[in-house]
Amino acid sequence: MEVVRRLFELVAGYGLGGSSVALFGRVGGGIYTKAADVGSDLVGKNLKDLKEDDPSNPGTIADNVGDNVGDIAGMGADLFGSLAESTCAALVVSSTSIQLVTTVDALYFPLIITSVGIVASFLSVLCAHFFTVTVNTVGNVLKY
Repeated sequence: MEVVRRLFELVAGYGLGGSSVALFGRVGGGIYTKAADVGSDLVGKNLKDLKEDDPSNPGTIADNVGDNVGDIAGMGADLFGSLAESTCAALVVSSTSIQLVTTVDALYFPLIITSVGIVASFLSVLCAHFFTVTVNTVGNVLKY
């Protein structure tokens, strides 16, 4: 029984680690994006009298790239945190019943559901690459 307790402590640590990664991924992306934005605005406005987000300012491009990278990294970290937390919560809830702990299949069920979700997301990304999307075909691609 001590081994089972240790395993659930490890599962809880995995969930907490997922939350921490999500937090730092979201905050870290925002810090670098804000630094690029402030730097490009200061240089463009003070030295060259450019408007904010003027395309002739090279810092604007860096700012836009930083915005996209920060958003994507933050959302990916949030998705990982949600996935880890929901899997851990299902395992912890299923471990509160003696009948479920003695039945191995009940403990594997949350892991199988999570695994199927990960495989389904990979398959959906692959299916998205089967079509060439242009302005004329975007409606047909979105229908399927």
